Amino acid sequence: MPAYSYAALDADGKTRTGVLEADAPRAARSQLRAQNLVPLSVQVLGSEAQASTAGVRSGRRAFTTTQRAVWTRQLAGLVSAGLPLERALTSLADEAETPAQRDVVATLRSEVNGGSTLGAALAQHPREFSNIYVAVIGAGEHSGQLGLVLERLADELEEQHNLQSKLLGAALYPGVVSVVALAIVMFLLAYVVPQVANVFAGSKQALPLLTRAMLGISAAVRTYGWVALIAIVLVAGGARLAWADAAFRLKVDATWLRLPILGRLARSYNAARFASTLAMLAAAGVPILKALQAAADTLSNRAMREDALQALVLVREGAPLASALAHEKRFPPLLAMFARLGEQTGRLPHMLDRAALQLRTEVQRRALQLATLLEPLLIVAMGVVVMLIVLAVLMPIIQLNQLVK
Repeated sequence: MPAYSYAALDADGKTRTGVLEADAPRAARSQLRAQNLVPLSVQVLGSEAQASTAGVRSGRRAFTTTQRAVWTRQLAGLVSAGLPLERALTSLADEAETPAQRDVVATLRSEVNGGSTLGAALAQHPREFSNIYVAVIGAGEHSGQLGLVLERLADELEEQHNLQSKLLGAALYPGVVSVVALAIVMFLLAYVVPQVANVFAGSKQALPLLTRAMLGISAAVRTYGWVALIAIVLVAGGARLAWADAAFRLKVDATWLRLPILGRLARSYNAARFASTLAMLAAAGVPILKALQAAADTLSNRAMREDALQALVLVREGAPLASALAHEKRFPPLLAMFARLGEQTGRLPHMLDRAALQLRTEVQRRALQLATLLEPLLIVAMGVVVMLIVLAVLMPIIQLNQLVK
């Protein structure tokens, strides 16, 4: 039975909106009239675009990353408690935070009532639920352990979100300091230094070397600043167009992995995401080849994605997973070691989980160390630059005072 979103007037003349299920739009309007409501509009919620009307209008998804994790946790709790899936979705639709979320969940409930599986219903909403999400849910339904799989999926979503939040937090302070420092230096060079230089314009004394150098830099900033800004915009636009080329991005990602510190962080981050996704899919009963393909798709680094797909080819040809991962040198050796232990003990998902945990811990530790090191370095660098500018301003004053004496 399809779901319909409606807008109607109640007895007090107020507009009410909601979602209901009916065989046809006429039946939906009849239900509204039976509730003493005057229907204004009735629209079927049969596709992801219609279901997320509010989200599409605002250009945003119905669920944020955090909201999706919370929603998954709530659904897992209801299903694990023995509540039928249709009633669980009904409860979540009633408790939705936004109209867009309510419409999406109501559409899922409608499709499940119509005989569709939850995985198939979720697949109709690719903006909200990724292929990994759908594959895990489908495997949970097939194995009859949907509640357990939903709990594991919620854990994974929360862990990924926490890792991304910590990395963002570690990079935020250095980024803010860099932007503020650049703005201050540009202001001093473009406005303060020329104003001070005008004071000594009538003096016949030669200005100190540092002052002349700062005046030259200031003149260049004021004369060619707009040219430099336009050049930066053009370079950024060209880089964005080049980034769309798969071969160019593959080369950039491969080069990025070879950087001394950032490269190791990127390898560990992508390997942790790959291991956790693979562990979740394997625990849900997804075939290893399909799980490898899905886990490879989660990698943001194209070079490591190519390695993962090459490992998939080796596994398809009969190689053990550990040997296939060890063959690809961009993956940390830790991942292959835990995969080997998992294959030997028959606990591959558990060992992959442990590998992902260790890799995530290493990423957090190194990111915090890097941020802790960058903070004082940026402050010192900013202080040195400002000191040079101040000296360039004060040195002519000191020179004039000595001449007066």
